[in-house]
Order: sequence, then structure tokens, then C-alpha cells
Amino acid sequence: MTENSKPPLPAKQLARIRTLLKECAAGLGGEVSARHRAAKLAETYLALNDAGRHEILRLIALEFGPDPKKVAKAHDAYQAAVGSPGQWDAEAALRAAMRSTRLRILTQFNALPQGVKFLVDLRANLLSYLKEDPELKALDRELENRLSAWFDVGFLELHRLTWHTPAALLEKLIDYEAVHEIRSWTDLKNRLDSDRRCYAFFHPRMPDEPLIFVEVALINHLADSVQHLLDEAAPTADPLRADTAIFYSISNTQVGLRGVSFGNFLLKRVIEDLKRDFPRLKTFATLSPLPGLRIWADRNPELFAGAFTEGELKKIAKLADIEPTAAALQAYLPQGDWGTKPRLARLLEPGLTRVAARYLMHGKRGDRPADPVARFHLGNGARVERLNFLADTAPKGFKQSYGMMVNYLYDPDDLEENVEAFVREGQVVAVAAVRHAGKL
Repeated sequence: MTENSKPPLPAKQLARIRTLLKECAAGLGGEVSARHRAAKLAETYLALNDAGRHEILRLIALEFGPDPKKVAKAHDAYQAAVGSPGQWDAEAALRAAMRSTRLRILTQFNALPQGVKFLVDLRANLLSYLKEDPELKALDRELENRLSAWFDVGFLELHRLTWHTPAALLEKLIDYEAVHEIRSWTDLKNRLDSDRRCYAFFHPRMPDEPLIFVEVALINHLADSVQHLLDEAAPTADPLRADTAIFYSISNTQVGLRGVSFGNFLLKRVIEDLKRDFPRLKTFATLSPLPGLRIWADRNPELFAGAFTEGELKKIAKLADIEPTAAALQAYLPQGDWGTKPRLARLLEPGLTRVAARYLMHGKRGDRPADPVARFHLGNGARVERLNFLADTAPKGFKQSYGMMVNYLYDPDDLEENVEAFVREGQVVAVAAVRHAGKL
């Protein structure tokens, strides 16, 4: 029997856990008693397999919510008090009735020495069960709200990582890098050289656990190839002569903080730090992946049919030895071997640029861009500045976006206006060339 196939919790153990949770929810005893109970519950939870943890989370979610009768009574009292001197007291009573005892339990975990990290990891477990168990949604919303408060950017600390940073932390940078895999310690050292910068946000209650990393290259132009940026053999540039800072990798590290947004504040803080150290810097931009491009194109095959003309398809098909159809081309492109064939690549560039532009301008998830990286940068006030053909020639780059990447530009003078346009109207702010290429 595997660890995760063990039977549910024994009845006696479940009863003990329920009793401890009720005592936590009731706030019985003093501070020492509360901390002891929370520590015992956390210890028990961590010792369980997935099925046991799931059962405890269901217990908290379903048995420790607001009391419907108390809510109904408080609501009736509030309605009766509207317009009278007692309205505000009735409103406070209604809020108190709607406050679930789940919050009291979570807050007691938070008081433990490692409580913040425990709750972050607990939510990571919760998210893994959520898709198959929607009854956990109320607990997830409450926990996300609590974590958003506890991880307010005013509490976070920005630190620069260098080659002299403790090895244990550098190993976490290697493990957590989610955009461009760090292949070796030599690769890492190159990313921490004098013409590079790496920053991370930390919470004071999790001093050894970075929350988000950003990697920066200091150069003299908009970057159009991640391979060039990460070339270990390239000569080190003089950072004092650089006029452009390229954010080429931003990695969130804690699954349990999904939905807790602090990436925009990280970029603003990093820009301030860079401007202070390097006054010549004038341009702040990204070289970003398009991780959802291929998935979106697979779900919207008409995209390729409209992006390549019949004449282009025939020429491409002849060189690629495939059928002259958009479907055949779409199946061929993720393999990436065409990237080493200059004539074929030149024929593909206009059409793939149109595909990427249409994806960014029109691909939607609800009323927001389908691409998660686009949502992040556009939501922080950046604009789509340039599309880059064959910018990521690693297998992952071809597989997820046919080798295409994008520059998002952060212009301090336009950030607030761009954010307003994006939030209010869902507008994708882009330069004219991208808007033109993205026309349907």
C-alpha cells in the first residue's frame, strides 16, 4: 500500500483532531494553551499523508464556517435597525456573525514560530485538492485573504543575491527558476556577474524562503534572444555604460501564495534600486516568454489559417516537406528543427509574428489576456513593445511558443495610465507595429 492510498483517518484520531479544532475556534485558555494546541494540530497535520490532510481541511472548511442561524438573526436585526441610532452597532454585529471560526484557527497557526510557512504550505496542499473538491473554496478564499494581509508589501524585504550569497539560498534559486532552467553552477555564476542583477523578496517570518525572484541583464539595447543573454561564453559588459535593464526571468516560488500579488511592487523597487546604482539606465523592459501561445493556437486553429497566405504555405511546405495546409504547419512547428534552416525561417517569420500578435491582442480568458505573463506585465502598466522571432530556441521555447518572445516596456511616465486602461477596459496597450500585425 502506498503512502497516499492509506485509509482515511481512524475515528478516534479524527475525534481528537475535531476536539482540538473546536478548542482553537473557541479560543479556550490563555496564550500558552492556544499555542500548544496549534502546535499539536500542525504536528499532526504534517505527519499525515495526502488523504489525511485532505480530510482535516474538509473538516475545517465544512464544520467551522459561520453559523447560518446567527447570520440570519443578525441580518434581520440589521435590517430592522437601518436608519436608526442602532444601525452601526447592528452592522458590527452582522459582521461578527459572518466571521467564520476558521479565521480564528488560521490565526492561531500564524502565531507559531514557523506558522507563516506552515500556512503557505497548507494552502499549497489545499489548492491541489480544490479542483476535485469545490467544497474547499470557502476555506481557500479565507486563507488567501489572510495571506494577502500577512504578506502585504510593506512587510516584505528586497535583497540582492550575489555569488557570495549563502549556497543554500543559491540552491533555492536554481530549484525555483521557472522560466529559463539554470543548467549548472557556471550558468548561475554568469547570471550573477557584474553586468547582471538578481533580486528576491523575503518575508521576515520566512527569512530563508524567497517569495519571488527577478533576474536582470544590463545591456545597451532591447534584447531579442534569451540564448544571447544567457551565453556563458559572451564577454562581460560594463554595467556603468548600460542604458537598458532587461528583466528576463521572474519566478514565483511559493505555490501557496497563488493570487497574492506583489510582483508589481518588486519590479518598481528593483527599478528604483537600479536607477540609483546606474544613472545611465533609461529603458526598463522585459524579454518574456509566451507560455500559452501554442495551447491557445491549438484551441483556435483558425489562427494559423488566417496568419499565413496560401502562397506562403506552399513555399513553406516545399522546404519543410509537409502538406501545404495550416494544420500541417501547426503540427510541424513545435519540433523546432526549422530554426536552423535560414530560408525556411525567413518564410515563417512574418506569419509567426502575426500569430503571436493576434494572440496577445485578441486571445482572452474572460475579459483579460489569455497569456499569464501578459496579464502580469500589462496589469503592472507595461506595454507590448516588440515581438521577437527565434528568441527562444530551446526545446521548451519551440514547444510552448514556436520560439517567439516579447518585450514589455515599462515607461514610468505611462504606467498609471496603462494600468487604468487595462483594469477599466481590458485594453492591451501595444505599439502600432504589434497592433497592425495583430489585426484579424
